[in-house]
Amino acid sequence: MAFFQLGMRRAAAQLSRTSFVCGQCIRQQKVAPPTTSRIVQLSRAARSYATTTTTAESQHTPIGQLNSKLSATAKSPEQPLGGSSSDAKSSSFPKTSSKAVGYWLIGSAASVFGIVVFGGLTRLTESGLSITEWKPVTGSLPPMSAADWESEFEKYRASPEFKLLNSHMDLAEFKKIYFMEWTHRLWGRFIGLSFVLPTVYFIARRRVTPRMAGTLVGISALIGFQGFIGWWMVKSGLKDDLFAPGSHPRVSQYRLAAHLSTAFVCYSWMLLAGLSILRTHKALRDPQAAAKAFAALQSPALKGVRGSVAGLTLLIATTVFSGALVAGLDAGLIYNEFPKMGLGLTPPKSELWDRFYCRNEDGSDLWWRNMLENPSLVQLDHRILATTTFFAVLALFAFCRTGRVKAAMPKDVRKGVNGLVHLVSMQAALGICTLIYMVPIPLAAAHQAGALALLTGVLVTGQRLRVPKSTLALVQKKLLKAASQK
Repeated sequence: MAFFQLGMRRAAAQLSRTSFVCGQCIRQQKVAPPTTSRIVQLSRAARSYATTTTTAESQHTPIGQLNSKLSATAKSPEQPLGGSSSDAKSSSFPKTSSKAVGYWLIGSAASVFGIVVFGGLTRLTESGLSITEWKPVTGSLPPMSAADWESEFEKYRASPEFKLLNSHMDLAEFKKIYFMEWTHRLWGRFIGLSFVLPTVYFIARRRVTPRMAGTLVGISALIGFQGFIGWWMVKSGLKDDLFAPGSHPRVSQYRLAAHLSTAFVCYSWMLLAGLSILRTHKALRDPQAAAKAFAALQSPALKGVRGSVAGLTLLIATTVFSGALVAGLDAGLIYNEFPKMGLGLTPPKSELWDRFYCRNEDGSDLWWRNMLENPSLVQLDHRILATTTFFAVLALFAFCRTGRVKAAMPKDVRKGVNGLVHLVSMQAALGICTLIYMVPIPLAAAHQAGALALLTGVLVTGQRLRVPKSTLALVQKKLLKAASQK
């Protein structure tokens, strides 16, 4: 009996559980493979990455801070590792814009830089009012025959500038200023076409992110608006009602300031958009180094530097706008000495706040009309703003040399601040020389180029101080993906 029971136990041990289930049940049974939740995957990826770092990289180092962020990211089920298939299906736009788009934006910004300088030359040579009509399409070609040239010259002879300033001009001299303005307008058309057409291509081929696509469309619209403002500005110089009897014909200083400011905005927008794309690609080439750099930028010691650079950007933009008013009013042709203006540091109070510029009988517009229309006060305002900008840059440089800030200052930001010192020194020297020598064309054009160069320097420095959230997220995802593959 004992032998029989032992045999039964051995036979039962050799039987599988499926021996007691019918075949139909076995075929219908769906055995799900073991799965691991997305949260667990991210947690393991973050833990794997953390264990691969050295013991010196503690929680107080940039890598340690990144590990904390990775752990927090792992707890969020809404950030899949490398993106889910549903995200790819919902949008065909990439997560990063093409590097070629970044280079193209930088090139477009350089073209705008050139046309700003050339536009200053057009104004300084009194060429801007030589073309009295706005023909966006047919105006792309210059006059092709002698009759066409005579027709254009006849239109210019009817303008206030010819009657009051250039009545001695002949056809050969007219051709010189005509080609200057025609080149300026043709360059503007080239910028428009070379930006709008590639914008359509890059968006249609999905070479940019959705956000960058919106940026490109916005810049395209601004370029078109800039062309309209340009003609609106020229039109103001073709009317007699804007000039006092015997005054020098010129365009409205308000419209000139609007035209120049829009060009500066367009340039800045292109520049920052291009730099952001190139910075993202650089970060993704070496995500670990980028993570360290981003963590270093989040140091509390740099908070004051970041705010100072933002304030300096606003100050430079205001100074540029003031310079446009100086150019529009030809205010640089008076008080050609520095630092004095006549017998003192400022002109007499009666000259600065002259009721001649008021249009309201009660004088309620006295202060703001003198600030914007009185050449003496406009030049004084520009001097004050330019001097303030100069010392603000020096103060920023000194602040960045203090111990706590200097220790936290990244190398590229320190180079940017040093570059600002050189740029603002050059710009101050150009401004003083332009004033003393009564606005010679080469110095005046260089001074306008220097203003844009100084704005470029402060924009680049500010961009280096900023931590882009979208780029940071891409870096974190790439590090998580690399950690999960170990």
